[in-house]
Amino acid sequence: MSNTVVPNSDARMRKCIDVFKLEISKLRTGRAHPSLLDHIRIEYYGSDVPLSQVANVTVGDARTIVITPWEKKLTPVIEKAILTSDLGLNPSSAGDVIRVPLPALTEERRKELIKVVRNEAENARVAIRNVRRDANTELKEFAKKKVIAEDEARKLEDNIQKLTDKFVAEVEQLLATKEKELMSI
Repeated sequence: MSNTVVPNSDARMRKCIDVFKLEISKLRTGRAHPSLLDHIRIEYYGSDVPLSQVANVTVGDARTIVITPWEKKLTPVIEKAILTSDLGLNPSSAGDVIRVPLPALTEERRKELIKVVRNEAENARVAIRNVRRDANTELKEFAKKKVIAEDEARKLEDNIQKLTDKFVAEVEQLLATKEKELMSI
C-alpha cells in the first residue's frame, strides 16, 4: 500500500499539468490553430458533440481557421455555436465552408490574457500542492498505524516533495512560454 503513494501522486500531479495545458491552449494568441475550437459543442441529432466530430477543422493561414462541415445543414448551427462561445470570434460562411478570422490582439487584451494564464498557473500549483498534502497525510497515517517505519515515511515524503518541485517547475516553464507567446506580435 505505501509503495503506491508516490506513483499515485505522480499520476495525479501529471493530470494537474494536463488540465493546465488544456486550459491555456484555449487562450488565443493571435495565431490560428484548430485546438482553439476544441471545447465548442454542436447539437447533432439530439446530442451535443464536439465540433471536430461533425466537421473538418483546419488552418487556412496564420490568422484564419477553416471549418468544413460534413453535412451542409450544420453550417448555420456551427456558426451560431462559434458566435455564442466565449472566444469573441465572428465566423463567416461561404457556401459549405466556414472561415473564422482571428483578429489581432490589442496590448490591453494581451495583458488581460496574461492575468488569466497566471491565474490558471496558480490553480495548477495549488492542485499540485493539494496532491502533496494528500500524499503526506496518507504517509503519516501509514506511519501512525506502523504499516511503514517513520524514517521510510520521511524518505517517501522527500520523494513527494521532489515530485512537487518538478511539477511546479513545469507549470512555471509552461507559464513563461505562454506569456512569451501572448506578448509576441
